[in-house]
This record gives sequence, structure tokens and C-alpha cells, in this order.
Amino acid sequence: MELQRLDHVSLNVTDRARSITRYRDVLGLQQLNQPTAHDEPVFLGQPGLQFGLFRAERRSPAREPESSGLRHVALVVDDLEAAQERLRSHGVEFRYENHGNALSVYFGDPDGHVLELTTYVS
Repeated sequence: MELQRLDHVSLNVTDRARSITRYRDVLGLQQLNQPTAHDEPVFLGQPGLQFGLFRAERRSPAREPESSGLRHVALVVDDLEAAQERLRSHGVEFRYENHGNALSVYFGDPDGHVLELTTYVS
């Protein structure tokens, strides 16, 4: 068996409409399906870069930073300055970090999932 690529990341969200707006408008991901039932996921993105947003049945307990579980989802962007400008234009607060070999910004979605937009420096 050889893994080929990441297909999608599934996230449980408390307000699917609000989350769709964040992933569609802020990240520019295309909505790929129209769920017909409340328990069906909505998928946004494209092959190899998809998010599946599932309706959470209950709210998760608060998680301490660096605790076990999903830490963040990182997406490579071609222009980090443009990405920062887009986040600002949507009123999204973010944190910038210089990792030496990469530059990144981190921000949360409406349910607190951490997303990273990164670009590598040569």
C-alpha cells in the first residue's frame, strides 16, 4: 500500500452555516455539495484540499493549548502577505510566526480549530 495524498479533514462544527461562511469566504474554498439532511457533511475545497464540516452533536470541552488531539491544519499559500490582508479584510485575528524555513499565520475557525497558512522560504 502506498498513500497518495490527503483527501479531506473532517471537523465537527456547532454552527455549520457560520463555518461554511468562514471556509468559503475567508479561505476561498468552493462548496462541493449541498447536504440534504442535518447529519450529512458539507465538503469545501478540491481534491487533496478538502474540509468536511459535520454537525457536532454536542459542544466539546475546552482544550488547553498543546494538549492531545488535533493541533492544527496547515495549508500552503503562494502569497502570505495577500493571505494576511484577506484575513484582515474579514476581521479575522491571527498570529504571525517566522519558523526560519517557513513563515506562517495561525487563526481559529468559529469552533476554535486552529488553521495555519504557511509559505516556505528558500
